[in-house]
Amino acid sequence: KLTYYTPEYETKDTDILAAFRVTPQPGVPPEEAGAAVAAESSTGTWTTVWTDGLTSLDRYKGRCYHIEPVAGEENQYIAYVAYPLDLFEEGSVTNMFTSIVGNVFGFKALRALRLEDLRIPISYVKTFQGPPHG
Repeated sequence: KLTYYTPEYETKDTDILAAFRVTPQPGVPPEEAGAAVAAESSTGTWTTVWTDGLTSLDRYKGRCYHIEPVAGEENQYIAYVAYPLDLFEEGSVTNMFTSIVGNVFGFKALRALRLEDLRIPISYVKTFQGPPHG
């Protein structure tokens, strides 16, 4: 079961929404590719860790909630992923981008992956202090 692919999920105003262009490896369904991106960029891991029992996966996981084919491109899809704000440190652009794109580009399930768009909620944007000079 692909627990990170949840097409029934309704996004919240407080979710960070990302649109990834994914090109799955031959034989990998787009739903599996989207779920892999959501998992690896949030709470998923390839091994069991001691913190698994401490947190509620459902509360913190990224969710691939929609996939659509890219017009005119064979085997390319836009995978839409929602992330709860609780996953991210307030005021840290570095933390947010490292979490979302820092570890997702080397999957065996994917031939190619690119972040196409990102929607950051105003409530989270307000935690950014801006540059120290200027």
